[in-house]
Amino acid sequence: MGKLVRDRIPDLIRADGRTPRVRTLNRAELRTALYAKLAEEVDELRAAAGRDAVIEEAADILEVLTAIVGEYDADLDGIIDAARAKRTHRGGFDMRLWLDGVEP
Repeated sequence: MGKLVRDRIPDLIRADGRTPRVRTLNRAELRTALYAKLAEEVDELRAAAGRDAVIEEAADILEVLTAIVGEYDADLDGIIDAARAKRTHRGGFDMRLWLDGVEP
């Protein structure tokens, strides 16, 4: 079973004296692989211990998100703009609120 890897990973494997087996995904395969990669990176973020590890895993998530929105002809600026708009309208998580339910 394979997985989506960053562009330079095959070169790094070769530099280590090994031979990678790689292929280029078509667009549909790429989109599926990107969502799987996002889930993988989120799991790694959850398991991260300490500031540096959290930053490393968050950076990986950002890279995957950038690739996903790129598939829809958007970019990081578009993500940031959408996040700002949501924060303005709905707020952030600064207050640490937990909703237990809503009374009818």
